[in-house]
Amino acid sequence: MSSTHNFDWTTGYASQRSPVFARNVVSTSHPLAAQAGLRMLQAGGNAVDAAIATAAVMTIVEPCSNGLGSDAFCILWDGKELHGLNASGCSPQAWTPEYFEGKYGKAEQTPPKRGWDSVTVPGAVSAWAALSQRFGKLPFADLMAPAIETAERGYAVPVIVQQKWASAAALPEITTQPGFAQAFLPKGRAPQVGELFQFPDAARTLRLIAQTKGEAFYRGEVAAALEAHARANGGSLTAADMAGYQPEWVKPVAQDYRGYTLHEIPPNGQGIAALIALGILKHFDMASLPVDSAASQHLQIEAMKLAFADVYRHVADSRAMTLTSAQMLDPAYLAGRAKLIDSGRAQDFGAGHGPKGGTIYLSTADESGMMVSFIQSNYMGFGSGVVVPGTGVSLQNRGHGFTLDRERENRVAPGKRPFHTIIPAFLTQQGRPVMSFGIMGGDMQPQAHMQTLVRMLDYKQQPQAACDAPRWRYFGGMVNLEPGFNPAAAQTLADLGHRIAPFTDSYQDYGAGQFIWRLDEGHGDPAVTGYAAASDPRRDGQAAGY
Repeated sequence: MSSTHNFDWTTGYASQRSPVFARNVVSTSHPLAAQAGLRMLQAGGNAVDAAIATAAVMTIVEPCSNGLGSDAFCILWDGKELHGLNASGCSPQAWTPEYFEGKYGKAEQTPPKRGWDSVTVPGAVSAWAALSQRFGKLPFADLMAPAIETAERGYAVPVIVQQKWASAAALPEITTQPGFAQAFLPKGRAPQVGELFQFPDAARTLRLIAQTKGEAFYRGEVAAALEAHARANGGSLTAADMAGYQPEWVKPVAQDYRGYTLHEIPPNGQGIAALIALGILKHFDMASLPVDSAASQHLQIEAMKLAFADVYRHVADSRAMTLTSAQMLDPAYLAGRAKLIDSGRAQDFGAGHGPKGGTIYLSTADESGMMVSFIQSNYMGFGSGVVVPGTGVSLQNRGHGFTLDRERENRVAPGKRPFHTIIPAFLTQQGRPVMSFGIMGGDMQPQAHMQTLVRMLDYKQQPQAACDAPRWRYFGGMVNLEPGFNPAAAQTLADLGHRIAPFTDSYQDYGAGQFIWRLDEGHGDPAVTGYAAASDPRRDGQAAGY
């Protein structure tokens, strides 16, 4: 059966990529990681096995975005239903507003950006173990084998990873962190393009993870090493913090749009921003406006502003929120927010009251119908900058996502999850699986979820075209436009009052996505019809399949 969505497969933008059609697919931002996932599928594994092997390799080949000390989230279709996994870590028990005020003064608004006092419990390894235990087919140790081999033998550093690595090597706030230079500046500098990089410390830790299904990381040798290094360098993370952590299975939150349903992980992540924005755009006839026109982009930007106004005000660890996700997504409330948009001018929006609101991404799919949307991140590139000697564990800095404001739901507290930027996504239609996808890149993520879905669902652009198209980014009251953006549309947006500004963030750019679209949209047998996959040209990766 052919796709019911009727994509225009001829549409396209300047790109080096074409969609990949296969019955088993892995799409991510490094070819060696994609090949590791395919190895698992060819060995009789499923899409979950492929995702775990891919994620493990990604910690080695793209250290400027993630590592063994990352956090992770996942949405997966097991063949019958959708599941969500929140593997974002909790704060150390020692963390309170007073803890930070005593060390850094009352003027600080957040925990530090780098160093041990930005590190929460890393959750990615727990995600691998939990996913394997519940859904995997292959032995867990087999899934770690490609990453161990890659870390031991090394790999030639690719172009875009090298650019991000070199940018980090120019920042003293990162390079002066304990263990960073030893691990990631082996010759006193970032590796050059094509230069061999080996990471034997990480290989050793991966072997421990493989042998113990992650137990050594949270309740063994690795956890003890993290505690000792934290204590020696002014941090407060303990082995007890590590041992007390468990990832959480969650029900994704959803928003209907144009006959499809977008699913995101519920807060503490920002995926709900994409749902809010689409819930607002539902009230506009987007397809009647030219796809790359200022009129279409203006409505999307304004919807995203409204979404962020609520998300930044209300989203935190769900246990601490005063509003529920359902309240933030209430249809009547979003219809009212939509009425605030003026098609003739840009506006600055405040949060509503609600009704009485550095990352890698990968997607896998197999011919049995299992589809996995997985994301893991150190945040802000190399994260905290801290690398624990002898372990190869480079640690995220997700603690910087907390606020020290006692009036906010996202204020720091012991054993609490901070506001998170990384968000996997999944699209269904009438309960059937359609697309596993995600776009990495900080606050760009929900914006790119919305922009690419509007292109696919309103304008019938095929996934690779929607991925390739130039994007905009709203942040801090400014709108950034990617090179290649229509100059006339850019001028019109400025005339409407949007504050257009250059954007040179070397880590996040305009997001980088991976998309796997089921060609039969859940109506038939994927072993017959297969998938169409796209991989973002903004990274070194690929979609690969057979």
